Amino acid sequence: MFSNYRPISLLPQFSKILEKLFVNRLDTFIDKNNILSSSQYGFRAKNSTSMALMELIEHITNAIDQKQYSASIYVDLKKAFDTIDHSILLKKLIKYGIRGPALQWISSYLENRKQFVQVHDTRSEFCEITCGVPQGSVLGPKLFILYVNDLVNVSGFFKCILFADDTTFFCQGNDIKGMLKEMKIEFMQIHKWFKLNKLSLNLDKTNYMLFTRRQRIVNTPFKVDGVEICRVSEVKFLGVIIDEKLSWKSHLNYLRTKLAKTIAVLYKVRDFLNDHALFMLYNALIVPHLVYCVEVWGKACYTSIKSVFVLQKRAIRVIARKHGKYPTNTLFCNLRFLKFNDLVDYNILLVMYKAHLKTLPLNIQKKIEKRESGYNLKGTQIFKKPKFRTCLKERCTSIQGVKLWNDLQNDVKNAKSLHMFKRMLKIVFLKKYEIV
Repeated sequence: MFSNYRPISLLPQFSKILEKLFVNRLDTFIDKNNILSSSQYGFRAKNSTSMALMELIEHITNAIDQKQYSASIYVDLKKAFDTIDHSILLKKLIKYGIRGPALQWISSYLENRKQFVQVHDTRSEFCEITCGVPQGSVLGPKLFILYVNDLVNVSGFFKCILFADDTTFFCQGNDIKGMLKEMKIEFMQIHKWFKLNKLSLNLDKTNYMLFTRRQRIVNTPFKVDGVEICRVSEVKFLGVIIDEKLSWKSHLNYLRTKLAKTIAVLYKVRDFLNDHALFMLYNALIVPHLVYCVEVWGKACYTSIKSVFVLQKRAIRVIARKHGKYPTNTLFCNLRFLKFNDLVDYNILLVMYKAHLKTLPLNIQKKIEKRESGYNLKGTQIFKKPKFRTCLKERCTSIQGVKLWNDLQNDVKNAKSLHMFKRMLKIVFLKKYEIV
């Protein structure tokens, strides 16, 4: 279909260097004046998909822990970067204080761009591009997040998480019927905002999910412009599959499939590659799947997690060229790899170290507080232990992280840099594998 095609931006390298210099100054201005919403995680320093996902899960589990209902709406946009209206964008930049030569430079950057279509040897005439930001540019993503920045102010009922064009709205309430009714009204306002800003909402791919510990809940779809917004039991958000019970079973099934296929590849090539090449393949093909957002879902129930660890051990034996029953403690120690459960704790503690330095995104930092006391207590650099009622909340990063951090040795906590903290923390875990 023609709608599946998008222009390829041919950008000179000199242009990208110039854009980078401009973006550095723009970032300084944005941070100094606190322009971007704390709910925007995309294309920002010290923000990541794991942080965005962490905030969502913390809010949902808080609602469930307080015996409330929670709902989230997952929005899909059609070609979001290609439909930005230039005049609306420039007006928003003026509102944020970007004026004078800087605004003129951005206006010149967007204007007078041409595009054409070529099929084999036949080329169309050049047409002027009247909307959108260049795909693959350095400045384009920054302009996009400024364009959608005011979306967070549309509704007082919904909170939202923005990661570039991936948008999620979530809410909570004591009465399920009242909450669903309010959701319909407020989402109409959000839909209106998208229309006014000339962004196309893909209603066929927009859906919502309900979270509760109660058995019976009302299944109430609602319509927007005649299209039904359906309730789903699971959804893929920022590369992680979230299910309505937050059991992470669907994501773990997806992960096991990925790992099994990759291990099969390792097994086939191990006779043709040396040890160093196999080591590199493990780090390139296995580790990214194991660690992606693991601080959020890695504390799922033991029976679900165990099978992932079994696959990791199988991969370790393959790259070490050992038989299926060879003890893995020695292999983990020799290769300096962390076991899956320790990888989870390792990544959670990295979040806590950033919380200790107060470099986490604001919405996450507020959930993790230091313990303050006028007395000279034995423990130092201790975080407050949050109260919780359910096992679901207990598995969250804000709870597990505080437990792990408070039990950590002071010399590791006081590491002078993140690099040093990682090195010292890895040594702590590897020592457990040593055979006495």
